[in-house]
Amino acid sequence: MAKRPTIHDVAAAAGVSRGTVSRVLNDDRYVSPAAHAAVRRAITETGYIVNRNARSLVTQRTGSVVMVLSEPHEKVFEDPNYGVLIRTAIRRLAERDVSLVVMLAGDDGDRERVLRYVRGGHADGVFLVSTHAGDTLADALVKTRVPAVAQGAVVGRENAIPYAAADDREGARQMARYLVEQGRRRIATITGPMDTPGGVQRLEGFADVLGRKASRRLIEHGDWTQLSGESAMARLLERAPDLDAVFVASDLMAAGALATLRAAGRRVPDDVAVGGFDDSSIAVSTHPPLTTIRQPLAQVAEETVRLLLELVDGADRVEPVILPTTLVVRDSA
Repeated sequence: MAKRPTIHDVAAAAGVSRGTVSRVLNDDRYVSPAAHAAVRRAITETGYIVNRNARSLVTQRTGSVVMVLSEPHEKVFEDPNYGVLIRTAIRRLAERDVSLVVMLAGDDGDRERVLRYVRGGHADGVFLVSTHAGDTLADALVKTRVPAVAQGAVVGRENAIPYAAADDREGARQMARYLVEQGRRRIATITGPMDTPGGVQRLEGFADVLGRKASRRLIEHGDWTQLSGESAMARLLERAPDLDAVFVASDLMAAGALATLRAAGRRVPDDVAVGGFDDSSIAVSTHPPLTTIRQPLAQVAEETVRLLLELVDGADRVEPVILPTTLVVRDSA
């Protein structure tokens, strides 16, 4: 078998010292462009592969970050938004030769495993996704001093953990204004969980537009799942049978609401207009296709990666990023 190429082979092929090769591999900026190009060319020619363990001893980095999904297993695999976040993060991190480890933190046992992993020095940073108010994991991670950022603000920890997010409140305003402009008079809403930023801010945006018309009789709560959208819609119809529109705080819950309306013999949009939030793949597969608010999830994920890498690279602090949403009109409203 051929001998595995070493750093000495790369140095010889490039015509530079072993120290110069090491500096290139460790992204040292004090290397001339000519030497950098020669080393990179020699790495390709020799087929040299970086030994991550040896490199970590020098850089004190693992070359990986953890994405923590703070939801039960079944929710993660039902919601297509998580797939977008994971795919985008993997692609952007790969550009820096950084690996992504995905861990679930839906219960106390999961959260303890995440903390053991991070405290054990196995990750350079942490992404938090779908956090809930009062989550002990967020507080514990702050104490570890490992760089951490969130996709969406961490309720109650907005100043402690940087984040990137869509403008949930303005997106909800956009949908509520649109339904009002369509002549709808009895507009209800199905919120997300009220211990999440999306749940709170999308309800606030709805109330900003509806004012006193946003009565408790026309507000129901879900948990982002399709089943919760079905049951919340059923409760709304029981309490307010004359409602003529509903803003649902996620496309997945909106799919459930549409199923309940169909079973109740309510025509959409003739009898009841339905608006969602996300513009996920679900929005074009419902019957009828869903009018919704597009949040730029891929861009949110990219910004979250950028913030985390800046912290990993030594930035003292980074500023939150809030991205605009867009109304997308389809047949449901």
